[in-house]
Amino acid sequence: MNEQQKKQIIGAFALLAVGVVVLPLVLDGAGYRERHLESRIPAAPEPVAALDVSPQLPALPETFEPAAPADPAVISVPVEALQKSIEEAAPALDPQVDTPALDQDQVPVAWTLQLASFRDEANARALRNELTKAGYKVYIRHVTGLVKVFVGPELQRTRLESLQARLKQEYALDGIVVRFTTQ
Repeated sequence: MNEQQKKQIIGAFALLAVGVVVLPLVLDGAGYRERHLESRIPAAPEPVAALDVSPQLPALPETFEPAAPADPAVISVPVEALQKSIEEAAPALDPQVDTPALDQDQVPVAWTLQLASFRDEANARALRNELTKAGYKVYIRHVTGLVKVFVGPELQRTRLESLQARLKQEYALDGIVVRFTTQ
């Protein structure tokens, strides 16, 4: 017997041994059984008998008497105070200048205030966080190696101009009002 035949015989015995061990596990004779799980869904509740719900309205009087009108002397609103509060609440917008317009693509023209440009993004984020805590709408954009900090957008340019003056006073930041774009 040569070496090749010995290896073939040993391989045949190895396959036979694996077959003896594995085939009884696979062919146990029970066939395919579906796994049955218990349902965790509770049984349906018993139907409730319909209740008689009819409205119980109080009896109305037989005759109706209208209430007397209020005395105008009792109800008095100081016109001066009312006029003063209206003037204080009136917006200082010029309708000729502040009317939102549409561009050639029928998109509303919006404005934003560019406050600062930084090379270091950490500085831009610090300014953004400080202004956000103060209640301003702030965002940053990456533009050609710079990180720019913006406040806005607004549809009325005059609002941003007044905001620009307030930010210059509070934070010593000179900003410029630019057209808002989504890119």
